[in-house]
Amino acid sequence: MAEEKMLSIWFFVGLMLTILGTIITGTGLYFLFAPQSATVLHQLNPNLWWGLIMLGAGVAFLIPSYRRYRSEPS
Repeated sequence: MAEEKMLSIWFFVGLMLTILGTIITGTGLYFLFAPQSATVLHQLNPNLWWGLIMLGAGVAFLIPSYRRYRSEPS
C-alpha cells in the first residue's frame, strides 16, 4: 500500500492568508476607486496595505511548504 504524504500546517496557514489577503486587497482596490465614506485616515487606505501584507505573508508560507511537500520521497 502506498504511503500517504501529509501537508504541513504552514501550507494551510499560507493558503488561508493568501485567500483572505486577496479578498481584502480587492476590497481596498474597490474603495480606492469608489470611496464610500470618509473616515479619519481614509487617505492611507488600510484595506489595500493590509491585504497586500497578508497576501505576501501567505505566499511566503505557501511556496516553501509546498516545495518541501513535493520534494519529500514517497
